[in-house]
Amino acid sequence: RRRRRRRRRRRGEDPSALQSATPVCQVSEAMDPLSLLVSIVAFRSAGSSSAVRSSSIAFCRGGKLACLIEGEVDEEAMLARSTFPIKPPALIARAKQVLEAGVGTKDGGECLAPDFEFCAAVVGPLGREEYLAALGTFKLEDAFPDINPNYYGFRVDPFEPNRVWFMSRSTATHTGPLLGKPPTGKKLSLPPQQFHLDFNEGGLLREIGFYVVDRRQGNTGGLGGAFGYFFGTGNPLPIPECQPYKPSKRFRLLNFAGRIGTRLKKLKGGDL
Repeated sequence: RRRRRRRRRRRGEDPSALQSATPVCQVSEAMDPLSLLVSIVAFRSAGSSSAVRSSSIAFCRGGKLACLIEGEVDEEAMLARSTFPIKPPALIARAKQVLEAGVGTKDGGECLAPDFEFCAAVVGPLGREEYLAALGTFKLEDAFPDINPNYYGFRVDPFEPNRVWFMSRSTATHTGPLLGKPPTGKKLSLPPQQFHLDFNEGGLLREIGFYVVDRRQGNTGGLGGAFGYFFGTGNPLPIPECQPYKPSKRFRLLNFAGRIGTRLKKLKGGDL
């Protein structure tokens, strides 16, 4: 090892910089030999051209393999340093309790903090009472009795340890009246949506928000939330926000100008 360091110094390389740029692979003490071998192979294929250094392999407490790439934060370490009184497993369990309570619609708002706000990509922020009144008006569960949010991927944000993130891919069949209009029998599949729930130290919900993360999925025009159900059944609200995304005239003109510029450059270079 010393000879390698001397050779690197003669070549003008900084051994400490090389070590800091090497991906760090953390391996659990409880791993079996086969898993350990797999982790080392994965570590080497991730960017280490030299033999695996013992200093690059650390043993973590959680019993999980964690290979951190450059720029990736150590979530376990960040959450371990958190001073928020509700720890991640308990906070995720609390988030699921709130979801089962309809996010305040099935328990009379008991799970909601006095300063609760609903803030989605377009709608909001709405205060506690305004939020409860709005959801009571739509009656989505009457129109879609088999509605299934298909939640998955629950995790606590290491930067905001009072926030739980999770995903949803909702499905539903329109078998009841919606906004005074008869059922259509359509089967809806909403695009994947990212949700977050923010809690106070007492476990009450302070904020909920959600955002479509892939508008090309599903059959509701890329719309999520209530807007997706309205558009998917042919009952969109008469506002642009309740319609599928459409580039503005200025944006289309900008794209057109870019294509013309690219074409002219090719012509000047002799390309067809």
